[in-house]
Amino acid sequence: MNVSERHGLLTTSDDLAACLGQRNLRIVDCRFDLMAPDAGREAWLAAHIPGAVYAHLDEDLSGPVTADSGRHPLPNVADAIATFSRLGIDADSRVVCYDAMGGAIASRGWWMLRWLGHREVTVLDGGLQAWLARDLPLESGRQEVAPRDFRGATDAGRVLTSSDILANLDAAVGFPLVDARDAARFRGDVEPIDTRAGHIPETLNLPFTACLNDDGTWLDPDALRRLLGPLLGDDEDVPWAVMCGSGVTACHLAISGLLAGYSEPRLYVGSWSEWIRDPSRPVGSGPAG
Repeated sequence: MNVSERHGLLTTSDDLAACLGQRNLRIVDCRFDLMAPDAGREAWLAAHIPGAVYAHLDEDLSGPVTADSGRHPLPNVADAIATFSRLGIDADSRVVCYDAMGGAIASRGWWMLRWLGHREVTVLDGGLQAWLARDLPLESGRQEVAPRDFRGATDAGRVLTSSDILANLDAAVGFPLVDARDAARFRGDVEPIDTRAGHIPETLNLPFTACLNDDGTWLDPDALRRLLGPLLGDDEDVPWAVMCGSGVTACHLAISGLLAGYSEPRLYVGSWSEWIRDPSRPVGSGPAG
């Protein structure tokens, strides 16, 4: 049994196609564009995998932004439960999340369901592009599903806070904290989204895109291990955490770590956009290390 099967992380297009129409299958389209927040929903209405419901990053997979939060804070538990109930998910549901960005947004849906205790959730490997490459069917229009009774309880151990990082900053954060943003943003050369450039001191960098093949599918476990090994070492049970700009693509890095055989990391949900809310928090620049 390979690592992906052991953790139940990814689903192929062919496997998903073979399951279409099953009562307990729920497909969630997570397409989103930071620069055009309505574009994902419009794309879903135009064409989507048959049976797919839509989850909006800002409205469904995030809570309200506050003066202290990052750009995509978690919703409160009651709101998250209501969202997944509305999407027709319950304890018996097998959920497959997809997007058109190699899993960058779909991984947030995957992570949130696991945060609430739902284990039967995977990401479509290669996303919509992989589906289209296999010439598999699409449908259009709004997908109506009957609500179900989703029940969940959060696992606080999955979340890392700004206070946790500050408390351990002098000890190099106390464990590897890996930033999934691209290298130029991490170094502070550019900052196209947030108000300040750079990174949290002592953090490491592995852009989530480095974990993908050219077709948007995940690298094989051995290749992922070669990427993560220099950052995490040989101990598969090492405590570690992931972050990014706002706690979204960091979830993609969590899947990569699990595929590589490492334990599941904690997620710094607030990530860079929360860290810089307080100007007294230290900021580094240049390459990691």
